[in-house]
Amino acid sequence: MKHIIILGDGMADLPVERLGGKTLLQYAHKPMMDLLAREGRTGRLVTVPEGFPPGSEVANTAILGYDLNKVYEGRGPLEAASIGYEMADDDLAIRCNIITLEDGKIITHNGGNLETQDADVLIRYLNEKLAKPINEREGCERVKFITGIQYRHLLVIKGGSKHIVCAPPHDHPNEEWRPLLVQPDQPSDSKACQDIQSETNRLTPQQTADLINEMILKSQELLAAHPFNQERAKRGERQANSIWPWSGGYRPSMQTLQQQFPQIKKGSVISAVDLIRGIGHYAGLRIIEVEGATGLADTNYEGKAQAAIKALRDEDFVFVHVEASDEAGHDGDLELKLKTIEYLDQRLITPIYKEVETWDEPVCIAVLPDHLTPVEMRIHVGQPVPFLFWYRGIEPDEVQQYDEVSCVSGGYGLLKLQEFMQELMKIE
Repeated sequence: MKHIIILGDGMADLPVERLGGKTLLQYAHKPMMDLLAREGRTGRLVTVPEGFPPGSEVANTAILGYDLNKVYEGRGPLEAASIGYEMADDDLAIRCNIITLEDGKIITHNGGNLETQDADVLIRYLNEKLAKPINEREGCERVKFITGIQYRHLLVIKGGSKHIVCAPPHDHPNEEWRPLLVQPDQPSDSKACQDIQSETNRLTPQQTADLINEMILKSQELLAAHPFNQERAKRGERQANSIWPWSGGYRPSMQTLQQQFPQIKKGSVISAVDLIRGIGHYAGLRIIEVEGATGLADTNYEGKAQAAIKALRDEDFVFVHVEASDEAGHDGDLELKLKTIEYLDQRLITPIYKEVETWDEPVCIAVLPDHLTPVEMRIHVGQPVPFLFWYRGIEPDEVQQYDEVSCVSGGYGLLKLQEFMQELMKIE
């Protein structure tokens, strides 16, 4: 049995009054997901452990069968792996958004939907202006900015402390940004902090927070003066006018999926998002690049579907991640999020199903989101998500369509965290 997970990031939602009290999955036209639910078995999954933020880095890692208490180090190290930056033991890698601020508030977490080529110019500019040596004798840089994709980039602090509190910008739309600046999560004079500093020679949490906040403020001055933003201002467009670092950590220690599940000999990950490709890297999956994969609603659904089909011919496991619904949810765009669900159904899941249904070797298709990104809240919500398993010969449950409400009655009931992957791997 081969296995493919198709994940619509942030696809799940809450009931929306404008849709007659239905969720978007209940309202959307998604005949293929409903068919797979009708012919397969469904359930709900808790993807966020207690005490962890309801982010994609947490939920996707849990979905793939990892214990977050053992492997979690934040988004930064995962995105570093995807970009190809090999972390040193004393590196702190932090996800670094370029965002839009107006009137003292966070307007958007994505800098006005930056294109990668434009963001690269800004990141290189910031690195030139803000990167600084630890000292003249050593010559190595204390901080370094590295270009990622669109608005998602990387900040590396040599000797930085991960014991800081950062606010994910997508969780604070239209909120004042100054109260959200980085803070230490423990006093510098605490015993735990002193033990860390004596053992590792790292900056204290307070020093790390001060350094990041200083760079945030300086980035606002630098970006406001950059020709890219000055031209945007003339056109009345949103400016990409501040960095916002968050979710930092050290190099993680993760077993590969092959080590955890002997059923998987070879596997691949398909995603436009650095974070997901970084998880795939540490999970031992081959990273497949798809031309035209953007992480937005205009992504190349058909290209991802064909890449997944091709990978499944030679491999045991494929993880296909589509970011579009999450971005639409963060933007509060109801119509666009509905379209992303329908695109996923018709342009990606349908061709995969029609192809593998004809194969002699059986394939198990799993469909789920990683978390909720409700359009009326514009943030991640860590409630259980609906999932389905389908393969030829599976004994179906009574569920007739795929959505948050119907799957409550699913045959799998409520699974938690690593149980999803464990159940999937039982299907042989």
